[in-house]
Amino acid sequence: MKNIDLMYQTMLAELAQRTMDAAWTADFPPEGRFITSEVKGKRYWYFDMPDGSGGKKRRYVGPADDEEIAQRVEDFKRDKDSLRDRRRIVASLTRQGGMIAPDPMSGDIVEALAAGGLFRLRGVLIGTVAFQTYSGILGVRLPMAAILTGDADIAQDYAVSREVEDSLPPILDLLRSVDPTFRPVPHRSGSAASSAFQTKRGYRVEFLTSNRGSDDYSDQPSTMPALGGASADPLRYLDFLIRDPMRTVLLHKSGIPVNVPEPSRYAVHKLIIATKRRTDGHFVLKRDKDLKQAELLFEALYETRRASDFALAYEEAEERGPAWREALQEGTDLLTEQGRKMLFQVLRRGNQEIGKERPEDRQ
Repeated sequence: MKNIDLMYQTMLAELAQRTMDAAWTADFPPEGRFITSEVKGKRYWYFDMPDGSGGKKRRYVGPADDEEIAQRVEDFKRDKDSLRDRRRIVASLTRQGGMIAPDPMSGDIVEALAAGGLFRLRGVLIGTVAFQTYSGILGVRLPMAAILTGDADIAQDYAVSREVEDSLPPILDLLRSVDPTFRPVPHRSGSAASSAFQTKRGYRVEFLTSNRGSDDYSDQPSTMPALGGASADPLRYLDFLIRDPMRTVLLHKSGIPVNVPEPSRYAVHKLIIATKRRTDGHFVLKRDKDLKQAELLFEALYETRRASDFALAYEEAEERGPAWREALQEGTDLLTEQGRKMLFQVLRRGNQEIGKERPEDRQ
């Protein structure tokens, strides 16, 4: 696996900072003010903005204990930003640096959702579009065959959606600003609510949320107050994936600040979720892509000295119970011979680094 030159990794870090500064300035102009408020025993930052008629409009910002947000509040000011400069950086990173840009449709959709406030409201980009960002995060070149997609998957924790007291604009308006043929996809349960939206050409945007309750409701869409009228399908194992997401930048146009899963969690989750796919039709292709992405991350995490991150994520999954351990073993059995070798290699080194060497690690 070929590494990306340090110069381009440094450029990506600069671009990420610039895009986050620009998004912050657009969301929070200087005529407003930040306040903290307590909701169900937790404190959050909000931004009050005059509405032009003597009142105010309140927007959710984030948890009060988020150090990055607290620093931005403290340094609150307008930042000058050059779209042209950022576009040049994106072009350099994707054309010369070997990093990955999303296809134009995916990029435009994520851009519209980001502008609507999705990532400010702690939405997380998951699936292959998120995987595309790992080339820059890990500093390695990833093969194109593992990153092609025709959909975008978005996750938000149910409790977050309920508690932020803010929302995206109407979701169909956002999606139709990109492609007017977007329509709600009827839910398999027969519910009037929709968790997926699709264009005439078949591009699909799906909203997902964590399911830590009874399986009795797993086929019913969850109402998500912060998603602009979209519901979300509750999925097992998703809470593991989107816990403690990372801020990074999607290399589209002038760069889009996004939240994505931590790469080690993504790899472990793919290993598990591959075992839950149906084994007919296109589901086999999805399973194969799950496994391919997991295998690539095993190798990348090993080569970039992040094995301890992987070992900690794997250990957390194991500790969640017998069903999780069984899924991890089943996923391991589905890997290619080289994939299993890379899994054992990264896990062995990671366990050594965290002081949890197991008998099988010495083999």
